[in-house]
Amino acid sequence: MIAFLSSTSQVTQALLAGLFTWSITALGAAFVFFNKNVNRRLLVGMLGFAAGVMIAASCWSLLIPSIDLSGQLGLIPWVPPVVGFLLGGGFLYAIDKVIPHLHLGFEMSESEGIKTSWQRSVLLVLAITLHNIPEGLAVGVAFGAAAAGLPSASLSAAIALAIGIGLQNFPEGMAVSVPLRGEGFSRLKAFMFGQASGLVEPIAAMLGALAVISIRSILPYAMSFAAGAMIYVVVEELIPESQRGESTDIATIGAMVGFAVMMLLDVALG
Repeated sequence: MIAFLSSTSQVTQALLAGLFTWSITALGAAFVFFNKNVNRRLLVGMLGFAAGVMIAASCWSLLIPSIDLSGQLGLIPWVPPVVGFLLGGGFLYAIDKVIPHLHLGFEMSESEGIKTSWQRSVLLVLAITLHNIPEGLAVGVAFGAAAAGLPSASLSAAIALAIGIGLQNFPEGMAVSVPLRGEGFSRLKAFMFGQASGLVEPIAAMLGALAVISIRSILPYAMSFAAGAMIYVVVEELIPESQRGESTDIATIGAMVGFAVMMLLDVALG
């Protein structure tokens, strides 16, 4: 796989990686064809796993390389990581306050963003779509960074990040499609809504790759920006959702396992 990707352009690599992560979202959404409901313990465990993967990816695949790249580019090592990280979180905060959406397990009265008459199903899809944007950007930036030929950013590391993001996309697709089925949607319609939440990832991946390839100097900022956006999603959405109700220990164990899996992928492949 690495040999094949090496022979393609970085933007194409980012697109293929984004399509891979979207396909895992679709695979998770396909769970609705087999079950109308999902065990709550399983769901919180998988949400915890997703949180662990995103935290580890932000650290190992984005922030640490951003620090290294800042030094290699002659910049003050801590400035791009800190500035980019805070900008990434601020970007998600701003979107969160504008785009209407509803997090899993919340009542309609708890929807966020501009008030609207949109249906609950649309708001649920938008909530997942919003946090797929930084995931797609992270994948694209990683592949764009590999094009720079710097020691801290390799094609193997970018592939490891894409695999990790893909793994945690499975519960995201499930988290959209299964509740919609429970609300009376047909299996096909629930699946289509679920997989649609991941379509933004290939687009964001290409945009991320194009940005860092076009302007190499923004690379450390872009990597930490993606990290900040992902950490915002983890703290604002994944952790609260996984800790609602019972089975909080399972969610915590899932987060530990997710972090360990992503760390293993990054160290072993990167």
